Amino acid sequence: MPDYTVILDDLDVAMRLGIHPYEATPQRVRLSVRMRVRYASAPSADRIEEVLDYDFVRDGIHRLAGGAGFALQETLVEAVAALCLADPRVREVQVRSTKLDIYPDATVGCEIVRARN
Repeated sequence: MPDYTVILDDLDVAMRLGIHPYEATPQRVRLSVRMRVRYASAPSADRIEEVLDYDFVRDGIHRLAGGAGFALQETLVEAVAALCLADPRVREVQVRSTKLDIYPDATVGCEIVRARN
């Protein structure tokens, strides 16, 4: 059974994320996702139906960003990881979030790795 790494990198969204009063309005957040995906066999027909279509991850992140928001980046990355692991072919997922505009000289972020039991 072959494994592939499927990557959605540097997706910028505007969302409510944070605990401070100045974070009550949407801010720029960058998300990157790496999924280790296992297929029953190597794709041979060159058709999207044979593989994981990463549109579901991008669309899911946009839905999360458009929701009520998150207080913590830790909660956000857990929600993205759960979204990815909902597809049974995803064996492991690495999710990184970064707040881009909190400090003028640095970004702040959180990264996790979650695997299917």
